[in-house]
Amino acid sequence: MSRRVRRLVSAVLVGLACLLAPLGVLTVWAKYGIEDGPRYAATTDPLASDAEVRDAIATAVTNGIMREVHVGQPLQGSVHTFVHDAVRSFTDTKAFHSAWDTANLTAHDAVIRALHGDGDSPVTIDLAPATERLKRQLSDEHVPFAGRIPVAHIEITLLQAEDLTKLRKGFHVLEVTGFWLPGAAVGFALSGILVAVCRRRAVLATGLGTALGAGLLVIAIEVGRRMTLRDLPAGISQPAAGAVYDALTDSLRTVSWLLLAVGLTVALAAWLTGIVMRRRGASAEPDPVTAERPKRVRA
Repeated sequence: MSRRVRRLVSAVLVGLACLLAPLGVLTVWAKYGIEDGPRYAATTDPLASDAEVRDAIATAVTNGIMREVHVGQPLQGSVHTFVHDAVRSFTDTKAFHSAWDTANLTAHDAVIRALHGDGDSPVTIDLAPATERLKRQLSDEHVPFAGRIPVAHIEITLLQAEDLTKLRKGFHVLEVTGFWLPGAAVGFALSGILVAVCRRRAVLATGLGTALGAGLLVIAIEVGRRMTLRDLPAGISQPAAGAVYDALTDSLRTVSWLLLAVGLTVALAAWLTGIVMRRRGASAEPDPVTAERPKRVRA
């Protein structure tokens, strides 16, 4: 294989490795961070203690109670404040944490089952069990008008039918690529370095390309956050939704920054190695003046 062909093959392999590295991180995160039930539960469990999430839930529950309570205008403000404080206090109890975990796992299981299935019906969950538990707890805490909370079979749509079809295709792609995509990125990188005419330069290019891909992934996460918060329906708390988004993408963000740091470290090491090698080569060369000076012949 000629040097020119080796350079071309090495460039293609290294380029593929740098392209697949961030995609591999994304697929592993989706496969093992989001799809896996226990890991998902561990990720969302701290949200039950997040102040923004608790405030959003307290506001939503309080508004629901006040819609069922009819008090005079002079008392409406004070009753609303009292109920909100009582519900906000409830979000600090073990019962709320248990209800939070149950609701999250129920929604998660419903979505995953729908993505694995082949139906075209929307994905919904029934809020009646959670509402009943909340009503019972608030009544035990002697929260005013808690007994008036309506317990009805209210279904919340998690995924529309038209969205489910698109997501199912992407989900199947992630399932397949989640196993081989990271390995393929490593294999392409090693092959590109071994084939290269100058392996040090190939390592330098691999490090820089990997860092660039990881940086783009970090930017994509932030852009996705802004788009998610911008497209929220009316009445949804943006701070609470931001807290949920940050919790779900925390591991992805951490791995992306780690990949960026590793890529830059590898590139820096290759660059410094090249400087050291050039200096050693320069010091090993003979002095041109000394080499050209004729030797004196003694008589």
